[in-house]
Amino acid sequence: MTVETQSLPAGSLARPSFSSDLRALWAVAYREWLYVVRYPTWALSLLVWPVIFPLLYLLTARALSGADGSGLAQFQANTGVGDYVGYIVVGTTIWMWQNVVLWNVGFSLRGEQMRGTLESNWLMPTRRFTYLLGSSIPHLLTMMLFLAISAFEFAVLFGVRFEGSLWLAMLVVLVSIPSVYGLGFAFASLVITAREANAFVFLVRGLVMIFCGITYPVNLLPAWMQPIAAFLPQTYIIRAMRSAALSTAGLEAIVPDLQILLVFGLAWLVLGYGMFQWMERRARKSGAIGQY
Repeated sequence: MTVETQSLPAGSLARPSFSSDLRALWAVAYREWLYVVRYPTWALSLLVWPVIFPLLYLLTARALSGADGSGLAQFQANTGVGDYVGYIVVGTTIWMWQNVVLWNVGFSLRGEQMRGTLESNWLMPTRRFTYLLGSSIPHLLTMMLFLAISAFEFAVLFGVRFEGSLWLAMLVVLVSIPSVYGLGFAFASLVITAREANAFVFLVRGLVMIFCGITYPVNLLPAWMQPIAAFLPQTYIIRAMRSAALSTAGLEAIVPDLQILLVFGLAWLVLGYGMFQWMERRARKSGAIGQY
């Protein structure tokens, strides 16, 4: 007696395909967008944080400059930028962008786990990385709105004069996206098995705050710290954005930073995807997907 086995047809729903990945990508992105529009109070943070967070550094800088502001001349000598307010708000905005990505994108799969939907979604005939990528699309759109609102508030409330090029600033943002979100993908991969990555988020955002010069030039760091700053993509994002938004130096001044960011972006995307695949296989073997 022989038992006949039937192979699955090429278009079977039992295996991932490009079309199934696109459908899943759209479904996840649409679901996350519904969260955005149905809970509109999140928009308050877009209005409040660009004003509150830089004030900590702006008031400190003003206090340390002296009653007559004479210390600002030393700041200009070290940075080459006369507008210390613009210098600081650009750095703190990039920090806020990376910080929000680490929390929102990095914990997107943890949110699925807490809602009890991660395990069932994992059984679908779709590449699992699609879920993480889909949840990042609405977040990317809201963060572009955040950057636009921040620039408007800085100009109106802080009197920042963006003398550079809007198009160059947009180019810097575009080139920075792979590095910023690749790091977020790597964090999301850790959460699959660790289920909490708060300590890692605190570590990374602390490194960015100290080493990447959000309020001071990197060349003021001790000699042993500067090589560390050179291996962090946010260092080049902040420097390129300051040049693009605050000066009239033009494209030639930011080309070296953009080239480095392209390399960082490719590296972080590959690393984020590789870590996701590794942690996903590890989670399946240990049963961590269904654990709270």
